[in-house]
Amino acid sequence: MASAVDELQKDLEEVKALLEKTTRKRIHDALTAEKSKIETEIKNKVQQKSQSKAELDNEKPAAVVAPITTGYTVKISNYGWDQSDKFVKIYITLPGVHHVPTESVQVHFTERSFDLLVKNLNGKNYSMIVNNLLKPISVEGSSKKVKTDTVLILCRKKAENTRWDYLTQVEKECKEKEKPSYDTEADPSEGLMNVLKKIYEDGDDDMKRTINKAWVESREKQAKGDTEF
Repeated sequence: MASAVDELQKDLEEVKALLEKTTRKRIHDALTAEKSKIETEIKNKVQQKSQSKAELDNEKPAAVVAPITTGYTVKISNYGWDQSDKFVKIYITLPGVHHVPTESVQVHFTERSFDLLVKNLNGKNYSMIVNNLLKPISVEGSSKKVKTDTVLILCRKKAENTRWDYLTQVEKECKEKEKPSYDTEADPSEGLMNVLKKIYEDGDDDMKRTINKAWVESREKQAKGDTEF
């Protein structure tokens, strides 16, 4: 089931598409106002979701994923990545990680995943698991390096000189779902009227008056044979 943010994002993309099609100033102004409203709603929803997640993380420490005797395990969610012709490189910032013993930084690779475990760093353990990598990697050719405050994971590409647009397959699917798809054979005016109807139902009195006036003007033009709207 699509989340509220997903639905708002779809509304936003449709309004943007309709803005490009309409030539009526009043309709353009109404759609612009709706666009700003949706963008504000998306921003608020994302902030609420982030705050709820932070509160939950503070209340419940991440479960320990290995039999470790010190501290508790923190899931690593922040990282950066780039690539070369041969490697996909993942950068994880962990202050002080260069001070822990080499054997305390462990990385396990499979053809389509890797998991990192850092033991007893400032009394805590850190874990990062990435499944469903976008493309296969060479387990034997992959490795890790520990630098100042950073763990660098090197995933050796099985197919060299190929570009990864995303790190994981899931990320790719999520991004592609966000792209709006339109029926090229559909009547664009029908889609516009559906959006205007929604704007009218949700809008305030000023919005309704604007849309009503634009509608009356468009009907008058149609009666005169002007099909501009």
